[in-house]
Amino acid sequence: MVRGFVFLYFFFFFCVCIFFFFFFKQKTAYEISACLVGSEMCIRDRPPIRVLCPGRVYRNEAISYRAHAFFHQVEALYVDRNVSFTDLKQALLLFAQEMFGSDTKIRLRPSYFPFTEPSAEMDISCNICGGKGCPFCKHTGWVEILGCGMVDPNVLELNGIDSKVYSGYALGMGIERITNLKYQVKDLRMFSENDTRFLKEFESAY
Repeated sequence: MVRGFVFLYFFFFFCVCIFFFFFFKQKTAYEISACLVGSEMCIRDRPPIRVLCPGRVYRNEAISYRAHAFFHQVEALYVDRNVSFTDLKQALLLFAQEMFGSDTKIRLRPSYFPFTEPSAEMDISCNICGGKGCPFCKHTGWVEILGCGMVDPNVLELNGIDSKVYSGYALGMGIERITNLKYQVKDLRMFSENDTRFLKEFESAY
């Protein structure tokens, strides 16, 4: 087990070195918004696996009122017997309605993520304009809040989990985007400006 973790960390270090080699060679930054905690949990524990992984991630993004070069993300991983996409959709719908209100609508758009298949991006009806259209939702009435999908069977097999017995889903969401919609904060940059006047507005939320 110890050797396995040592190998994993050396492998991760090697990948980071390769990433920076290509970054400085091509002058291109690739978005990295996933953590290793979920993979480590699959290696260390046996199903059922239920884990939430918070952390900060960085990306090559133009800073604006609706996007930033870094954000805080929560990833979720659930692996057990007979887990289906229906379970994922129902969990997401329940989360959205509990967080933003029972009238909140969701939609799932097909997407691509390396470790899930099928994959989707989830939008909710904009909580700021009520779905009518505003600058924050780009006048579409919808706002993307997370990416999700069923864990690729190859990922399970590589972590020593029988994909014929177990299945699972994974998702990742940005905390700032959720807070934007929950408290109708119209400029995402305010979260990283350390303005105590802005922070004091959330005292009643505790």
